[in-house]
Amino acid sequence: MAWYDEAIFYHIYPLGLAGAPEKNPYEAPVRRLREIFPWISHVKEIGCNAIYIGPLFESDGHGYETTDYKKLDGRLGTNEDLRDFVALAHEQGIRVIFDGVFNHTGRNFFAMQDIRKNRENSPYRDWYQNVNFWNNNEFNDGFSYDNWGGYNIMAKLNQRNPAVREYILDVIRYWVSEFDLDGIRLDAADVLDFEFMKALRWLANEVKPEFWLMGEVIHGEYNRWVNEGTLHSVTNYHLHKALYSGHNDHNYFEIAHTVKRLYAMGGNRPDGLKLYNFVDNHDVERIYTKLNNKAHFMPVHVLLYTLPGIPSIYYGSEYGIEGKKTYGTDAPLRPRLVLEDMGKDPKEQECVKLIAALGRIKQSLPALSYGDYQEVLLTNRQYAFSRNHNGETVLVAVNNDENDAELRLPACGRQSFTDLLSGEKYQTGDGWFAVRLKACSGAVLVPNEN
Repeated sequence: MAWYDEAIFYHIYPLGLAGAPEKNPYEAPVRRLREIFPWISHVKEIGCNAIYIGPLFESDGHGYETTDYKKLDGRLGTNEDLRDFVALAHEQGIRVIFDGVFNHTGRNFFAMQDIRKNRENSPYRDWYQNVNFWNNNEFNDGFSYDNWGGYNIMAKLNQRNPAVREYILDVIRYWVSEFDLDGIRLDAADVLDFEFMKALRWLANEVKPEFWLMGEVIHGEYNRWVNEGTLHSVTNYHLHKALYSGHNDHNYFEIAHTVKRLYAMGGNRPDGLKLYNFVDNHDVERIYTKLNNKAHFMPVHVLLYTLPGIPSIYYGSEYGIEGKKTYGTDAPLRPRLVLEDMGKDPKEQECVKLIAALGRIKQSLPALSYGDYQEVLLTNRQYAFSRNHNGETVLVAVNNDENDAELRLPACGRQSFTDLLSGEKYQTGDGWFAVRLKACSGAVLVPNEN
């Protein structure tokens, strides 16, 4: 059992939250990161105990075209500000992980600058993949190179080069010694070299006890990346898709099938795959925007917090804010927010109240972190399952229908249950009991002492 097994993450995109300009002027540091410090107390208040923040380090624009891995982006402040941020989080019992953008660098990274200057004579010519001096690109460099996603502003590193590998390992050692971070989210892990990831896992075991490696993976069999030799976890895009479309289509079979398949992928064991679960992030539209029926915000988040995996809330989404992609930019997904301005209307108050309640419930019930998963009821519009651990049983039930529903659930040998969300109590009989769920709602049921 490690800290991340019981983690509830709060995801911050700092350049957006702090209102930094889209392009880096490379001028004197502006200490915007300190404006985010009050959010740490908020993170704790809503029941989160870990923060994933990034990208953080010097870059030309959105943060994923790094130009200096050892310097906080000047639009956010100085390294002292980042040290203080992590220290303040630790004082409040909150772990912190950074974005590790190790698949590619920006064009102004020192190695790429040297290649642009010295071409074939550069000692860094093999730091990038497929550098071709017989070719050209849109910047008229007089050479070409592999990139990420077709964007030459993100030049792909040659992770099989021992010098590159040792450089990145040294960067991580520096982050641990300088900032005392607790883990890394690996950007674009689905295209990272597997031998490179094995080296990262070896280093993780060296630099700090329970240092966590979580990778950004969208498609595929997640156990290719999550195992004893590579990463501890990956982003659960399979469940992300199922959670919103399963509600929009009134199809709990999609969600249940996805959960069953992922659980089997981990060997049908509660300690098999501990995936990073989310309903929105800096790359996808806000959950409140994606839901056809906004009332589904409740059952979606009941599932996020109670299904196997590690839940994460993207900054601001606890208030039910909107965020829709527009052509050519993700900026609407990454807005500046001021904490004092949040939670002023009734809808926002209800949303954040629910998230805080679920955070408290998750932290108080080990079965939701370590328990097995057993489906107990499934229709298109109602779904229930149990989580069991060391004699502790939790029953979770959700309803995506626009009408109230009555569910017949197993008593699990108990005489009565309490719904921790509503406070309602239920008596059992003949091995079953009836739970009445309001439209678009959910319940987290725990047995009372017999």
